Amino acid sequence: MERSQMTGALIMVGAVLQMILFLWAMTRRSYMAVALPVMGALAAVSALGFWIGWTMFTAESEPEEEEFEEALSEP
Repeated sequence: MERSQMTGALIMVGAVLQMILFLWAMTRRSYMAVALPVMGALAAVSALGFWIGWTMFTAESEPEEEEFEEALSEP
């Protein structure tokens, strides 16, 4: 796994853990008037973070610059 793919996987895991932790904490108290709007905003941010992580994780790697130069120099 390349570095960008590892970073993408860590972002996805972080987004999922953040949402699970918030949902667990929300059930511990009855602050629904505050928790529901915050949950909506947090869900949107977590979804965006997961999408960015997924994009980084599934991106194809670019060829190394040296390999590219060698390919150009060969007849």
